[in-house]
Amino acid sequence: MKWFEVSYDAENITISRRKLLVLKSVKMIPWARIIRICFLAGDQIRFDEVYIFTDERPESYVIPLDAYDGLQLWNEIIKRGLFDAELAIKAASASSDELLCWPPEKE
Repeated sequence: MKWFEVSYDAENITISRRKLLVLKSVKMIPWARIIRICFLAGDQIRFDEVYIFTDERPESYVIPLDAYDGLQLWNEIIKRGLFDAELAIKAASASSDELLCWPPEKE
């Protein structure tokens, strides 16, 4: 998906959105501010999505995994321990619209 790109470095995730090849917005998410990650399983029409929650705002950042470098970002999230590796394996075969989050909600 060329209109939506993600990249990352040691400090931040960068989300870039384009419209007709013109850069429209850039968002930076510091790794240190991430408090929760959710994975929403897609289907044949809609791709899997990752929801990144931070302590900076109540709403999440949504990243479709078909974004440019989206899968690389997903692997980095797992590598950094921000989403449980065993749960990620479950997510890979999750049913459409199944939502999996890490860490789990406190009861």
